[in-house]
Amino acid sequence: MTNPITPCLWFNNQAEEAVNFYISVFRNSKIDHLRRYGKEGFEIHGQKEGTVLSIDFQINGQPFVALNGGPLFMFNEAISFQVFCETQEEIDNYWDKLTDGGQESQCGWLKDKFGVSWQIVPSILFSLMNDPSKAGRVTNAFLQMKKFDIEKLLQA
Repeated sequence: MTNPITPCLWFNNQAEEAVNFYISVFRNSKIDHLRRYGKEGFEIHGQKEGTVLSIDFQINGQPFVALNGGPLFMFNEAISFQVFCETQEEIDNYWDKLTDGGQESQCGWLKDKFGVSWQIVPSILFSLMNDPSKAGRVTNAFLQMKKFDIEKLLQA
């Protein structure tokens, strides 16, 4: 296995919609396999035969599984996915697409319309934060931001 850890995203019944959304947002993404519930086990899972059970997909080569597991569990900020961006244009693109129908938060965090948390982060942030002469000013700058602004971070 090249990626021994595969995140599994538990949805109520929106797995297919979510996967189609994610592969439209991120280049180099694809669906690998789609599985459907059969008539077997209906008394346990309660899903109509033919309903999507799970989808194996990739975002930039990272494997994921989307599961229609029902309403038992909901997403929260305890788990998020970091997207590192080289340019402001990339940050703006991901921010705009992922917050459409979702919600903005602070310091590059957002929730998409499915409740999944993302961090849209400029790649340069950690090198700035690792420089003790800049870390405090950079921290003060980004604490004021929702969506990261690379130029303001560099000015700090």
